[in-house]
Amino acid sequence: MERHVLVVFPHPDDESFAAGGTISLYTQAGIPVTYACGTLGQMGRNMGKQVFANRETMPEIRKKELQDACRVMGIQDLRLLGFHDKMLEFEDVDFVADRIEEVIRDVNPSLVITFYPEHGVHPDHNAFGRAAVRAVSRMPEEERPVIYAVAITKNRTEVLGEPDVVIDIGDVFETKLAALAAHRSQTEAMMEETKVKVQNKDAQTLQWLQFEKFYTYKWN
Repeated sequence: MERHVLVVFPHPDDESFAAGGTISLYTQAGIPVTYACGTLGQMGRNMGKQVFANRETMPEIRKKELQDACRVMGIQDLRLLGFHDKMLEFEDVDFVADRIEEVIRDVNPSLVITFYPEHGVHPDHNAFGRAAVRAVSRMPEEERPVIYAVAITKNRTEVLGEPDVVIDIGDVFETKLAALAAHRSQTEAMMEETKVKVQNKDAQTLQWLQFEKFYTYKWN
């Protein structure tokens, strides 16, 4: 049983795509989950299926969508770290790690969920994963929380092997879909297609949605 789970991702919707079911399973089991979100995703390309956002309104829209998704998943503690979207790769890793470490010290998690450094595809994903690992590395080894790291590079299996944590989120499948749908500006068109595929029992879509996969980060 986890004591407290800390989710560390750079963008609104990262949490729902990568771990929405896992988060929901923890909150439904009464385990507190804190989400440290790095940016408001204000540079996101999508502006809604029927365009309803622009560069000026995007930050507040995505903030509201994130709050809605957190309610769906049962996250009661959302920390907005205030970095700028698509600029994390240019921040000093220790500066970003400082902000994450503040949250770690505050909530004392037994588990951290983040992106696997260099396997997040997006530069912000990799930068935030590096900073999360750096923050945890500063702790005495015996006090460090376990890190579940999400890898999405095409060569992840060749480099890292098979994921050692596979979580069947079938019991909260609809909750994950609802969390994804809450990020409407980014996901509306995709969710319409996804729901059709789910109804048609498309095996690849069901596999992607129902099983969330993580690598337990190994310290060198």
